[in-house]
Amino acid sequence: MCTCVTNILTIHPLRTKDFSEAILEQKKRPNRLMVDEATNDDNSVVALHPSKMEELQLFRGDTVLLKGKRRKDTVCIVLADETCDVNKIRMNKVVRTNLRVR
Repeated sequence: MCTCVTNILTIHPLRTKDFSEAILEQKKRPNRLMVDEATNDDNSVVALHPSKMEELQLFRGDTVLLKGKRRKDTVCIVLADETCDVNKIRMNKVVRTNLRVR
């Protein structure tokens, strides 16, 4: 009696990656946003585009932890804003100062 065991291997073609242009490629970071000036003067509120809020699975009134430069962070409330660009976040000058961003 002979038992035959067949191993199935998947072979992937070798992909040569050109690392000389690696710095030019954009990484996918949906939670990295550009900072924009806020239209309201509330120190604890940030505004996002509704499609970006849906992508990040946020609802109106959620509290979020924002991380800035030099390991600075702050907590804010998210509101939807149709006039805000998709890849930008609107925040007050006080919040930007707390996060050490411009």
